[in-house]
Amino acid sequence: MNITLDKKSATDGLIKIQLSESDYQKKVEEKVKDYSRKATIKGFRQGKVPTGVIKKMFGRDILVEEVNHLISHSVTDYIRDNKLRVLGDPMPNVEKARTIDWDAQKDFEFEFQIGLVEDFAVDLSKKVKVTSHPIEVDQKTMDETLDDIKKRFGTHSKPEVSEAGDNLMGDICKKDSEEKQGSYIRTSQIEKSQQKKFIGLKKDDVVEFEVEKIFADTLTLSQVLNLSEEEAKKATGTYIFTVTGISRIEPAEINQELFDQVFGKDAVKTEQEFLDKIKETIGGNYNRETQHLLEHEIQHYYVDHTKINMPEGFLKSWLKSTSEGQVTDDILEKEFSSYRDDLKWNLVKNKIADDHAIKVEEAEIREKAKQLILEQFGGAAIAEQLGDKLDGIVTNYLAGKDGKGDNYLRTYDQLRHDKIMTVIKDQITIDEKKVSLEEFRKLAVAHRH
Repeated sequence: MNITLDKKSATDGLIKIQLSESDYQKKVEEKVKDYSRKATIKGFRQGKVPTGVIKKMFGRDILVEEVNHLISHSVTDYIRDNKLRVLGDPMPNVEKARTIDWDAQKDFEFEFQIGLVEDFAVDLSKKVKVTSHPIEVDQKTMDETLDDIKKRFGTHSKPEVSEAGDNLMGDICKKDSEEKQGSYIRTSQIEKSQQKKFIGLKKDDVVEFEVEKIFADTLTLSQVLNLSEEEAKKATGTYIFTVTGISRIEPAEINQELFDQVFGKDAVKTEQEFLDKIKETIGGNYNRETQHLLEHEIQHYYVDHTKINMPEGFLKSWLKSTSEGQVTDDILEKEFSSYRDDLKWNLVKNKIADDHAIKVEEAEIREKAKQLILEQFGGAAIAEQLGDKLDGIVTNYLAGKDGKGDNYLRTYDQLRHDKIMTVIKDQITIDEKKVSLEEFRKLAVAHRH
């Protein structure tokens, strides 16, 4: 066997493989004998079929199978042994393969087009500057969160007359229509200019309203009218709501009972500790959002500033040839730049992982999976209840048919990503600019891709 690489350019190469009969004959003969032992053919006892009969009936198929198997492994081994950085998969020269005469030829030649990436540098230094946007927990956010907690742990009652903030159950229909549907209206979600209509109502009272004026939020309107969001956007005219019931939530008092309900028994003892704990929790949630946006900033920086010569022509051909007609020229025109940038970011991450010998150990994967499971089922308290069963749950969570399912791969990828990001963050300059929640949301929307 002779394998050579013909580099057409820095990013395009052609792997050529020449096979002689001696390269594949032994494997073919072994397969013929195996067929002879196992084949069930009329007129012959099983295990006694002559090899000549097998060659006549299956010889061509066996030859094709063994040569293709040998070629596939040889290409993979060549790329690995020569440490070629390739994108996509090697593409066979189909036209050349079609000219092969499998019945007469003894020697074969195959060609595979590959897309190459030359070595490149990744700048991990303080010269690299990105901005992080920590979210300030302002008083408005604290007040809204505290109100939400008090309502969540409050007591429910069914008053006879509605007040602002109550929830109304009833039937709704368009005026002059007999088609009534059950509905649920939160008076707090109604536009302020329209709220008076829904205050002072009793069971069986009827209220009419112009649907265009009642809710600013299309999702809320769709839920009230029992329509899809698209249908709700088009809703117009007068609707009639008949009250069948009223519910009210009396906010919980700020006391030890509420402290225990929210954070666990005796975790906090005073109102100030309670407020501090709320602020800490909000800050933790905000920090996850901050870090997520920061990582997008880092990704964009390295995609924009790392010089990598990409085999774009090869990638476009490969995407089209492997998509079974799903990827067209129009789709490539619209989406290729995004695909290329994702590939570029993965190349950057892989190089950092290689240069810093980043590895993910089995024990780390199991520990991460354990944390995820405990978060889903209620935290550390559930761990004590599960005891030794937790290890079995983790194993089942990670296992697939071969012992490494989607959850295993997802957990591995996340841990590896986190380690790579830690290396980057430790070595570059990260400037902080505190923002309000509203400012952060605007930044996140502008940054979304």
